[in-house]
Parts: sequence; structure tokens; C-alpha cells
Amino acid sequence: MNPTGLLEVTAVRRPTPRTVRVTFTGDGLAELESWPDQQLKLLFPPPGHPVRLPAGDDDVMRWYQAFLAIPEDERPVMRSYTVRSRDRGTIDVEFVLHASAAGPATTWARTAAVGEVLGRYGPDAAYRRPVPKADTVLLAGDETALPAIATLLSEVDSPIVFVEVADATEEQPLPVRWLHRNGAPHGTKLLEAVRRESLGPGSAAWLAGEAGMVRSLRRHLVNEQGLDKGAIEFTGYWRRALTQDDAPTPEDLADAREKLGG
Repeated sequence: MNPTGLLEVTAVRRPTPRTVRVTFTGDGLAELESWPDQQLKLLFPPPGHPVRLPAGDDDVMRWYQAFLAIPEDERPVMRSYTVRSRDRGTIDVEFVLHASAAGPATTWARTAAVGEVLGRYGPDAAYRRPVPKADTVLLAGDETALPAIATLLSEVDSPIVFVEVADATEEQPLPVRWLHRNGAPHGTKLLEAVRRESLGPGSAAWLAGEAGMVRSLRRHLVNEQGLDKGAIEFTGYWRRALTQDDAPTPEDLADAREKLGG
């Protein structure tokens, strides 16, 4: 499948007040292989310009170099998302409308309409993450992790699942344990809930959401519950007060080294 292409909006819905679910169609989606926690890059055009894509290339580094060669005023803004579901040549992607941020993806999602066009790179099987395997598996994240968790639920036998959201209006019809912030600091309720679980050595975990929250959860599971670092899949989807365009922090770099086994 061509790793790059155009996506056209065919439907826009609001499953919760702070979530926008967008259905896309596009060349190659019907042939898309399916796997859980399937990630892709969405390319948002700058104001006043159509989406300009680099030449298609199966090599991600060559593709990225071609992407950077696009003049800055015409270059799309690239953000990572997870496929929520797919059906007969379409995919659904969910956008969380962060109250404290108005980045390009949130800004676009607030007014997304049928017929609008974005670009994509992927999904690429090279970025496929392993599904945790153990007698006890924890899936934990905030609302940005919901699309991935929804796809993992059918792949993991009887997982322990916690999802922290703003309040009760953000719940979706999924068999998870909902935690409502109700004004509490982001991640507090999730860390409290995980601390109350007795997992122990031999368990596995999948963590995703705000990077600082994921880092705290991972430290707790390793240092206090005795999980092996290699048994924890983790990804910081977003960072408070920072965007994907900002330079990585020392903590981000340390996380990246851990994921690469360094």
C-alpha cells in the first residue's frame, strides 16, 4: 500500500462533548491491513493552501526528507493519531478538543466538515506495537488513549482497564473503568486507581496519554509494583504546554532510549 495519500472527510460526529469522530475515505484504505493500536500521521494544510504531499516512498526517512523539502509556507503540519475503527474503505479518527490548547489539529477538528481533505502517511507496520501478553494485563490512559484501548480490548483476555476523562459526559460505551477528573489535576485519578491495584511481577501493562502522566504510571509500576520494564508498552501522546513541534525534553529523550532498549 502507498504510505502516503489524501483523505476526504465523509462524516463528522460528536460521541462526547469534547470528542470529534471523523470518518475518512481515500485511496488504499480498502487494502489496509488491520492491527490493534494502529497509528498514522495526519497532514493538515496551512491556511489558504491545499494539502501538498511529498512524493510517495516506502522508505520513511526519504519520505520525511521530501516532506521537509516542501517550502515552509506550503508544508502541512503533521500530527500522529490512532485509527479508532475501519469499515469497507473508510477509517474513523477521534480528536480530543483540549480546552487549554488550540493547536492545528484541535483547530481543524472544531470545524471539520464533509468534503474537507487532509493528507496521511501510514499506517505503517514498521510502527506496530506489540500487544501485552501476561496473565494480568493493565490498559491505562486518558481520553487520547481511548481509540487505541478500544482496539486492544478484543486482543487481551480480561484486562484491567482504567481511562481517565474530564467528567461523566466523556464516557463512551466501552467496558472500561471510568475515572472522572472533575477539576482534579490531569492524571491524578488514574495514578490513584492504578496504585490500588495489586499487579506484581509477571504482569504486563500498556500505557498512553499525556507524557508526564505516563511517566509517573510507569515509574510506579516498576518501582512499587515490581513490573519488568520490558513488560510495559508506553507512549506519551501529548505534552502539557508543549506541542509535537517543540524540542524533546530530557525526560522525552530518556523515554525514547528506554523504548529503543538503550
